[in-house]
Amino acid sequence: MLFVRIRVFSILFSLIAVLGACSTPAPIVSSAPPSTALPVAIAQPKPPRPVKIGLALGGGAARGFAHIGVIKILESQGIVPDIVVGTSAGSVVGALYAAGNNGFTLQKMALEMEEGAISDWSVPLFSRSSGVFKGEALQNYINKAVHDLPLEKMKIPFGAVATDLRSGTPMVFRKGNTGLAVRASSAVPSVFQPVQVGTHTYVDGGLVSPVPVRIAREMGADFVIAVNISSQPNVQPASSSLEVLLQTFAIMGQSINQYELKEADVVIKPNLGTMKGADFGGRNLAILAGEQAALAQLAEIRQKLQAMRQR
Repeated sequence: MLFVRIRVFSILFSLIAVLGACSTPAPIVSSAPPSTALPVAIAQPKPPRPVKIGLALGGGAARGFAHIGVIKILESQGIVPDIVVGTSAGSVVGALYAAGNNGFTLQKMALEMEEGAISDWSVPLFSRSSGVFKGEALQNYINKAVHDLPLEKMKIPFGAVATDLRSGTPMVFRKGNTGLAVRASSAVPSVFQPVQVGTHTYVDGGLVSPVPVRIAREMGADFVIAVNISSQPNVQPASSSLEVLLQTFAIMGQSINQYELKEADVVIKPNLGTMKGADFGGRNLAILAGEQAALAQLAEIRQKLQAMRQR
């Protein structure tokens, strides 16, 4: 009897052990490889693109010496343009500046310049020419001053604005002979002979863009400083045929400037009073007027530049 009980308990214990083993969950074996997830790269914000400053220099014959004073003041404050565009007298100063001459060098060149160095009389009465000056002297003067540097090799990207005489559209010279481009840009009709380049004939850029603000934009400028040296016709009495022609240009330019100057971020207008376009003797006063006008606009230039850089 005792043997039977022992045998029963033995069987019960065996059953409990078997049941316990069956109830234990089997370990989960995964066939997936260990995790190899890479860390997520955080995109870094791109640094802001520098603001490109454009300097648009307008036409105005001898009044263009004021551009030099403006350049001197801007340079003294570390405001150096990335793009320079010039029309007529603005193309003369602009080319010399873009070639690598700073403001003080430009002033020295201006004070040493002899009017005869850029004047080569033609005799329109006995020839087929249509201008008092041929313009070759100006072309040679510019090329010599920039050491025959072509437009595409300028230290600062530069454009000279002329007018296509056939189509009446603006032409921006950015490659080729610098002196020839400046000559075309400065070819005031009846004062300088038109300039033939290839199959096209060009005259003064002031007919279509007296202060080339829009062209500075087209060349990539974000911030345009325009220098307007045009005169008010009522304060510039004309006493010669040349002065009448230059005054006529000033009158024509007023209407165009009203629209184009609105697109400039800052407009600098030197107070040149009654200085005439043919008054090369007043160059020193013109440079001083440019300095004074630029100084008066410095606060506005800094404020607007800072605002644009923050945007």
